[in-house]
Amino acid sequence: MSFALSTVRRRSLALAAVTLFGLVLAGCGINNVPTLEERAKAAWSEVQNQYQRRADLIPNLVETVKGYASQEREVLTQVIEARAKATQVKVDASTITDPAKFKEYQDAQNALTGALGRLLVTVERYPELKSNQNFLALQSQLEGTENRVAVARRDYIQAVQSFNTEIRTFPGVIWARLFWGAKAMETFSAAAGAEKPPEVKF
Repeated sequence: MSFALSTVRRRSLALAAVTLFGLVLAGCGINNVPTLEERAKAAWSEVQNQYQRRADLIPNLVETVKGYASQEREVLTQVIEARAKATQVKVDASTITDPAKFKEYQDAQNALTGALGRLLVTVERYPELKSNQNFLALQSQLEGTENRVAVARRDYIQAVQSFNTEIRTFPGVIWARLFWGAKAMETFSAAAGAEKPPEVKF
């Protein structure tokens, strides 16, 4: 009987020690690194989601414009080529610590933004196109998409800032190096002309 009580007591003490150890570690912020990392990855997924939404809209936009602006082949071709390149460059959550890959992705998306902006400016010269209901609907969706992209990028930048700060400051730097092997994530930088969003005028 005394042996059974002793065993129960030892197990209780062991459980209490493990629980206390866990609480101490949690209180030291050891979980901050993976928590902030997952938050940044989720924000990156939203960036990709919005870019994909824009890429999905563009074929419909191009087809609609073709019917009215057949002589604007060069601009349409630029948009199609930029979209193809942008959709080929993939950066998932596991590679957002790769500066070269991230820059390639950002450059491709910036090129598509520029081509799309030139197309929308070009179609200003086509009054019939501007009154087309399909085109108006696409224009509205593209405006919304550009805004969503901007918000998603902002949220991602903020999430990465929190994560990078955590793994570079005490005590997060200790946990990041000893337990998680965390690396700083890449973030967006303003492209040349980024202060001018794609111009949409009808």
